[in-house]
Amino acid sequence: MTTATAELLTVPEVMARLKLGRSTVYDLIRSRRLTSITIGRSRRVPAVAVRDFITREIEEAA
Repeated sequence: MTTATAELLTVPEVMARLKLGRSTVYDLIRSRRLTSITIGRSRRVPAVAVRDFITREIEEAA
């Protein structure tokens, strides 16, 4: 697996990392709380976007 491939996560990979359901992940993407890109018909989430999302959520909870 190349570095570029490892940096783009599929929705199921994001679901597993965040322990969330598919609808919730798509809601986060739709509301722009989680950044994503579309390549062809595939939705991909940069790994850094997941880390940023977690950081923001922790900061808001504090």
